[in-house]
Amino acid sequence: MLQSLSGAAVWLEQTPLAAAVRSSTWAYPATEIVHLIGLGLLIGTAVTFDMRLLGVGARLPVALLAAHLLPWSRLGFALLAVTGVLLFAANASTLLNMVLAIKMASITLAVVNASLFHLGIFKSVDRWDVALPTPGVARLAAVVSLACWTTALVCGRMLAYV
Repeated sequence: MLQSLSGAAVWLEQTPLAAAVRSSTWAYPATEIVHLIGLGLLIGTAVTFDMRLLGVGARLPVALLAAHLLPWSRLGFALLAVTGVLLFAANASTLLNMVLAIKMASITLAVVNASLFHLGIFKSVDRWDVALPTPGVARLAAVVSLACWTTALVCGRMLAYV
């Protein structure tokens, strides 16, 4: 699978935008800084929300917390997506490996998990927000989220070394 993408990786690496990011003194580090800001926003909000679903701060309404955190999560994810593409494009052929595949699979699973949570059990949050214990399916979604984002974070860091 990864070998079949190597031609696309080489092509992507040769685009003017990728060459500019790679060759500029400041473009790559600036892109990486914005990527880290996005990472802080997304991981910080996701961990906060997931911990609430797992029972930390149980008196804080889940719906209220979601209303405050979700816009920041979305901003973090958008920053990560844009800067991630730029960082990957700059060195696509060297980054195309199993660690990247695991990272992308983890991110995909995290997004699917969050979507299922918001389209499913979260729709009934008014029934269990603070009055009842968090439903098991919501706690499971939190555990899956924490596992996926931790895996993506670790793999992202490992990409510099493999």
